[in-house]
Amino acid sequence: MSEPFSVSAALSDLTPGRPLAIVDADEVVLRFVAGFDRFLRQRDLYLDLVNYRLHGNVRRTPDGVAVLDVEVTALLEEFRQDLDSLEPVEGAVDALKKIGARAHVVVLSNVTKVQATARRRNLAACGLDLPLICNSGPKGPAVRDLSIRAGRPSFFVDDIGQHLASVAGSAPDIFRIHLVGDERLKAILPVSEHAHLRAKDWNAAAEFICARLDEVA
Repeated sequence: MSEPFSVSAALSDLTPGRPLAIVDADEVVLRFVAGFDRFLRQRDLYLDLVNYRLHGNVRRTPDGVAVLDVEVTALLEEFRQDLDSLEPVEGAVDALKKIGARAHVVVLSNVTKVQATARRRNLAACGLDLPLICNSGPKGPAVRDLSIRAGRPSFFVDDIGQHLASVAGSAPDIFRIHLVGDERLKAILPVSEHAHLRAKDWNAAAEFICARLDEVA
């Protein structure tokens, strides 16, 4: 479990009143699931995302059910500390650099301080030099607090409907963009009713954000 909301030192440089784009890391910036697949294959394991069943060389109960609660959690903890295999979501790097020319961009992730070292290393390998915020609680309060620090307008980009709903409940005036990551997750992730835009890719998300920035320039 991650530690409570923790802001990196780089956020002390945020200019009050300058627009802010807060971006969730997993499947929005970095292809977490694809990287986790490679990590599992090296151990002769396969995770069925739809049914959340772990297959392959895995310990099972007498009735043949995989011991998921312990094994998947342990594997995820191990994987989060070694994220060099992650690749950026298509279009994310260019889009975030384009947005970053006009607004502050920060990355929000549910990682511990130990895991954050690997996450920052992975972002740097993708060519992204962005502040990383560690958060273990609901996304809404964290996004609201960051937005208050930076001023308006603020944007939040995520692929999880529940995260967008949390932000809508805590800070309804923040623009919310639903950008679904890994294709296999679409079957189990609900379409968000709490987004100002459901973007099919990063190009659409960047256009939406830049258009809103033009309106307030």
